[in-house]
Amino acid sequence: MNWQFSAAALIQVSYLLTAFLFIMGLKRMSSPVTARSGIQWAGAGMLVATLATLLYPGMTNYPWILVAMAIGGAFALVSGRRVAMTDMPQMIALYNGMGGGAAAAIAAVELYRGGGGGAGPALGVIGGLIGAISFSGSLIAFGKLQGLIRRSYRFAGQQLLNLLIALAALALGVLIAGGINNSAAVVSGMFVAALLLGVLMTLPIGGADMPVVISLYNAFTGLAVAFEGYVLGNVAMIIAGIVVGSAGTLLTQLMAKAMNRSLGNVLFSGFGDTAAAAAGTVTGSLKPIEAADAGVMMAFAQKVIIIPGYGMAVALAQHKVWELTQLLMDRGVIVRFAIHPVAGRMPGHMNVLLAEAGVPYDLISDLDEINGEFETADVALIIGANDVVNPVARTDKSSPIYGMPILNADKAKNVIVIKRGQGAGFSGIENALFYLDHTRMLYGDGQSAVAALIAAVKSV
Repeated sequence: MNWQFSAAALIQVSYLLTAFLFIMGLKRMSSPVTARSGIQWAGAGMLVATLATLLYPGMTNYPWILVAMAIGGAFALVSGRRVAMTDMPQMIALYNGMGGGAAAAIAAVELYRGGGGGAGPALGVIGGLIGAISFSGSLIAFGKLQGLIRRSYRFAGQQLLNLLIALAALALGVLIAGGINNSAAVVSGMFVAALLLGVLMTLPIGGADMPVVISLYNAFTGLAVAFEGYVLGNVAMIIAGIVVGSAGTLLTQLMAKAMNRSLGNVLFSGFGDTAAAAAGTVTGSLKPIEAADAGVMMAFAQKVIIIPGYGMAVALAQHKVWELTQLLMDRGVIVRFAIHPVAGRMPGHMNVLLAEAGVPYDLISDLDEINGEFETADVALIIGANDVVNPVARTDKSSPIYGMPILNADKAKNVIVIKRGQGAGFSGIENALFYLDHTRMLYGDGQSAVAALIAAVKSV
């Protein structure tokens, strides 16, 4: 009795410590300067919560638990070290899906064996539905980002079908939660409907919207974990779920705002498809430039603003970009980096790449901080970015990206765009910036093109 009382007290104190570590970790992740330590704080919180849970009185199956932890930990360690930064978004989608799937699995176990009394069945149903949708939807998002699913699938009546499946899942959930019918067949039907809904919700969404979708499913996973934590009476799961759910919800809202679109528009508009139809409406011609000429232009500039995008990530050009930056700064050129909130394939993608290359944080500015400086910039150097600098977002009301806040690269005195080819951006929209009179195109792989610029600057 004394041991059980002491263990219960220790568990609750550990969960309180876990809450503190999670919240402090999340707070520190909000700044690039402290983000690394924030991850360590949150990781320590998860370790404390895991060890405390193993102390629960009556806990059994320790060998199976330890084997599962060892397998999962080994997989995470290996994949975390080997996956390139360019593939990090799909890795996050996959891991997020696993979290939703775990929450759904917990709900399934509880519901198949009766779900207990009180609010347990109802919360188990809610957590199970949300977790299953997050699981299957995240897997589809992973497939799109990984290139396994190369197009968006849309058909007539798709939204109506999704609504009917959602209603069916909810109806079955009501039967279970109300104790009317909690048979295995009804529970299985609810989970099948939820899994199918996650697939059908995600298949029509264009690749350009995947970062928002991943963030949304991250919030779903957090909510599912919180509900299942209540069902199991596990405070750590409740805390972790609430933190993840609230952070994911806020991030989703911020990303949608950065694209000037509602969440409903992201989920139901088929932006990736409609955007493609708008491509090819820009008039004018693309004007190429040689690296030698571009290098001279930058070497004698007073201010250069560099705008990185996913193309820089694919080319692994961030280290060369920093080398070029140092050369220019040694010549007295003022160099700044401009980061759009949705640059790359996930929030903070460009910040992490630049930090990896050693770029100081004080050289990196977000959209609101840097946009007023483009008019005083001699050169705006764009490396692999596209939609986030497209001026039609300000001028063309018929464009799918109209109203989206963009970086004002077109207001710089000269614009140099490093691009592999002449295709449209990730959203499928042709970029009017590339056709302006003061824009020049430097074609080639990002890393080799920047290396050529470095050689040109050195030769001046």
